Amino acid sequence: MSRIPKATRTPEERVLVCGVRFTDVPPFDDEDLSEAEGLVSAAEGLVVGDGIVQRLHRPSPATLFGSGKVIEIKAEIDRLHPDAVVVDNELSPAQGRNLEKAFGIRIIDRSELILDIFARRARTRQARLQVELAQNEYLAPRLRRMWTHLERNEGAIGARGPGETQLETDKRLIRRRIQDLREELRVIEERKQREVRTRAEQFTIGLVGYTNAGKSTILNRLTGSDELAADMLFATLDTRTRQWRLRDGRTVLLSDTVGFVTRLPHHLVASFHATLEEALHADLLLHVVDASHPRAIEQMEAVEQVLRTVLRGPREEIVILNKADLVTDPVALDALQRAAGPASLLASAVAGDGLAELDARICARLDAHSALVDVFMPASAGRLDAQIRALCTPIERQYDEATGEARVRVRLSKSQQGFLERCAGPEARFVRVDGPDDGGSADDEPGRDVDPEDRWRAAGV
Repeated sequence: MSRIPKATRTPEERVLVCGVRFTDVPPFDDEDLSEAEGLVSAAEGLVVGDGIVQRLHRPSPATLFGSGKVIEIKAEIDRLHPDAVVVDNELSPAQGRNLEKAFGIRIIDRSELILDIFARRARTRQARLQVELAQNEYLAPRLRRMWTHLERNEGAIGARGPGETQLETDKRLIRRRIQDLREELRVIEERKQREVRTRAEQFTIGLVGYTNAGKSTILNRLTGSDELAADMLFATLDTRTRQWRLRDGRTVLLSDTVGFVTRLPHHLVASFHATLEEALHADLLLHVVDASHPRAIEQMEAVEQVLRTVLRGPREEIVILNKADLVTDPVALDALQRAAGPASLLASAVAGDGLAELDARICARLDAHSALVDVFMPASAGRLDAQIRALCTPIERQYDEATGEARVRVRLSKSQQGFLERCAGPEARFVRVDGPDDGGSADDEPGRDVDPEDRWRAAGV
């Protein structure tokens, strides 16, 4: 008797994409729904149809779309028979219920789609907790939509009497779960803050940027690591920190962070605060931009908006215009450079272009934040010597046979010198040769990037 073959993996869901663009909002969103379609592909769905976009001055409170557009989308659903409809906007609970009744099919809004992608990619416990918190906060006001199938049971025989309804029970349970998740994430965030503070002696750099801008590729290229770098949205969720050895032998810590998108759900921004802890405490941010994207300037602004909500004060920044070798229009590239500021850098992580200049700029910034120091120590102080080598490469080394003392000349930041002084014994001495007494400041550094707000005004964005 022959066996019936079974599918080895879940078949792709067929999805129709639609959305609303508002006339009184700057056109930051993709008019052709290309980003929404990319999100569907990242969620392992299959886009069907050409997508439907409606321009409106204000949304319909009941269905978001106008009544005529609802009929048009319904006709397209009847023709294509998709498994779900993705609306590239955030829907209110009432709008979601009304659209499901009108279309007779499952409705997924932009926030729910992004949450699904994050749930698929979460690997660490921290990421899974953050995704679960964001999902529960999104779900809490939408529970009634999930219990419409029980509405006919209300008041039925055996269902009367005191006590909670199932909906009330679920609301109470989800509120309790949200509290528990926030407490667990608070503990994780405190631990993450302690981990970051232990690296205070090292110069830290955070990679930030729009999703799929090439941050992970740059991390791999600079540090020699082998992290996942794929041509997909949100390939990276968990912050990865690697050691980057510069051309002069000094080392810095380079952290890759989760990418941003326009209209990023506020639940995710709040819940992923602990993941962004590396960027919050970084000495320098590398803002990676996909220069080949037709809306690169809008993507830069979207990232800056998110950073302004999570960062505690201004941060030094270098804008890296990645994938510059793929830009064929010199006029567009020139406009992008003007928007990014005079300190921006053209690069290609795949080809390796511009990375040597980036290395030189990091060395220059380290020099501006460090001073030349002579460390006098006993020749037997092997532990201190190893700690110095871990932080930087000695410029000069001398040994006095008469005193048995070694002199090591190095460049150290104020925090690095403080770390070594705490680790060294009383027989070690630190003598500053030259450099700023306070370890340097951003204002003294030549070529410092301008304020992002000024860049947008100068570019006319």
